[in-house]
Amino acid sequence: MDDPIKEFEEMYLKKLYEFYAENPAQPIRNSRIAKEMGVSQASSSEMIQRLAGKGILYHIPYRGSTLTEDGLAAAARIKRREGLMEVFLVRMIDYKGDVKAAACRLEHALTDDLEAAIDRLLGYPETTPSGESIPGVSRQIEPVGKSMLLPLHALPVGHSGTVELLVLEGSDAKTISGFGIVLGSQIESVDGGFSFNDKSLMITPELSSQILIRTL
Repeated sequence: MDDPIKEFEEMYLKKLYEFYAENPAQPIRNSRIAKEMGVSQASSSEMIQRLAGKGILYHIPYRGSTLTEDGLAAAARIKRREGLMEVFLVRMIDYKGDVKAAACRLEHALTDDLEAAIDRLLGYPETTPSGESIPGVSRQIEPVGKSMLLPLHALPVGHSGTVELLVLEGSDAKTISGFGIVLGSQIESVDGGFSFNDKSLMITPELSSQILIRTL
């Protein structure tokens, strides 16, 4: 696809991906697209022709449309970015507003490099906070390198890091404080848990996802 996908086209692609995920073998009818997008069938038909011209869709007369291989990859990437931003909003900044709407706005601004960095920071999540699967198409999980920021639960066994941020409050904050873990503490990932000050610790994945460390 030489012609870049525009933001308003991405909105259609996300919806087409959702239809595809429900039934990959079923062509998507124009009437359904129009209804779900809240537009007229004429507007929807015009967009289908536009996306087909970009090689994103196959349009089957009187049957509907299906995503091409390039279209599926593009749609999955857009849905993945939206899913990652949902996880980021809930887990990292405890956003209380309309998470779906906010994630939709933010995903348009992600570049490939920023997407990969956020994916890594979140520990390569597979589902959104609501339980929806995050597409893994084209996801490349990078090996842990030097000075990389990761949630504690994503630190591979045998690696260590320095605590750089604690996204904790209430009882969770008290639990971590009780362990003596503060900013600058060095923690190592070991079989079955973590090691801190020569002591073995068991920290739940939920809690460890809120402890961000800089790898050594």
